[in-house]
Amino acid sequence: MNTGNIRIDMQLLERFENGIDPRKPHESAIPARIIGYGEISTIFEILEPSLAGFAYKRLPVFRTEDEMQEYELLFHEYNRLLCEEIGIHVPRHASARVNPLKGNRVVYCIQERLLPGIIGNRLIHTLDNESIVVLFRAVLAEMAKVWVYNATQDRVCLGLDAQISNWALSCDTVPEVLEEGRAELVYIDTSTPLMRVHGVEQLDTGLFLRGAPSFLVWFIRLFFLKDVVGRYYDFHLAVVDLLANLFKEGRADLIEPLIAEANRFFSCGASVLGASPVTCREVRSYYREDAMIWRLYQGLRRLDRFLQTRLLRRHYCYILPGTIKR
Repeated sequence: MNTGNIRIDMQLLERFENGIDPRKPHESAIPARIIGYGEISTIFEILEPSLAGFAYKRLPVFRTEDEMQEYELLFHEYNRLLCEEIGIHVPRHASARVNPLKGNRVVYCIQERLLPGIIGNRLIHTLDNESIVVLFRAVLAEMAKVWVYNATQDRVCLGLDAQISNWALSCDTVPEVLEEGRAELVYIDTSTPLMRVHGVEQLDTGLFLRGAPSFLVWFIRLFFLKDVVGRYYDFHLAVVDLLANLFKEGRADLIEPLIAEANRFFSCGASVLGASPVTCREVRSYYREDAMIWRLYQGLRRLDRFLQTRLLRRHYCYILPGTIKR
């Protein structure tokens, strides 16, 4: 366990894990409230006073203590590099290991919970378009820090999933900050610590395939996994991913003006990185392919849950996201 400067009641966290209902977390022995869905994991708060004030991302994918330790070390090093070496703000964070009575071993990634209204996917529905452009420029500037850092390194290279829901304002004075044409951001999706050392991926991405039927894992690994992970190491593709994600967030109307903003940034503020311009056709094509990949992945996970719980009568330890609008 590495709790940093966050104090976690481990006995209570273990009680929560052993009493969790993966299908209905809100009806667990210690109930939890879902506060966000990722493609792979679910983020929730635990409705117990001593565990309040934090967002919990539960990763029940580990089978050995060594796997847990390797992941935790990578998680904390990724946060350290982002914050101390690159200058990207991250929330206060911690990790904790739990060995439940049944199911896989679990690592909890724990962050200080931020106000929902300052997270990017909320802001694009509450701000005026001019303020959204300010927010988008700030995201591009933060992203560029990562690729500038990568360009100076011979050993380490970091990836970044920069979709808008992974960013938040660093304070709750939203109107004042954006009216001044500035936005200081916090990056919140650090539980997928994408890092390559001498070109070798340090995150065991196979861990995240354990929620799919075992007889189809080879298919997902062969056809999808390399492309899905690789995009987050390419500045151009990471920006395309950010823009395409606006379809899922229900703000397709923002895509064309923000493409223009991205291309201005590529030609001026980040010209040294050599990213090629983005086109509307590229963003639409990317989104269609991305939506197909994640629909397939989530469908396979639901199939696996059916096979495990209904046919084989086994415990199923994963919390699957609900229907994700695309």
